[in-house]
Amino acid sequence: MKIGYARVSTADQTADLQRDALRETGCDKIFEDCASGSKADRPGLEEALKFARQGDVLVVWKLDRLGRSIRHLIDTIEDLNKRGIGFCSLRESMDSTTSGGRLVFNLFASIAEFERDLIRERTMAGIAAARARGRMGGRPKAMNDDKIHAAMELLRGGKIPVSQICTLVGVSKGTIYRHVMPRLKAA
Repeated sequence: MKIGYARVSTADQTADLQRDALRETGCDKIFEDCASGSKADRPGLEEALKFARQGDVLVVWKLDRLGRSIRHLIDTIEDLNKRGIGFCSLRESMDSTTSGGRLVFNLFASIAEFERDLIRERTMAGIAAARARGRMGGRPKAMNDDKIHAAMELLRGGKIPVSQICTLVGVSKGTIYRHVMPRLKAA
């Protein structure tokens, strides 16, 4: 069974062109959404994916109607392939039920994987460059040496409760017990 999916971005647009092309191709059932390409919430697409069974073919008028991004598109088509459901895009003449369509899809998947690897390499290079300049990522430490010494002096006095020391130093009890108490015991 051929299952069609049409999407328009705004309520001002009409899906007539897509609907006509999907019917002409022989789609028995057509699901639709009116949602921006970047929105994850697409009830029509979710319904179409749930409706599709092994041996069916999901048909779209154009690739950008299906996926929010190349990664989303590839994930969706891979999921369809795992379930034994074909995919066809009319404008790009891509049909995953043919060897040529599978080739095109695999090229897209390879390009997306290459892009992910480049992003990871750039991220790691940026982190290494920042560390070389003495910058460490992550959340700043709650306790520095000044705060530790101030808390130790207040605790040695024995007149101020730990809860008030926490307020004065600006940390939690757990932080005091984790950072200050071991140094007091060692001193």
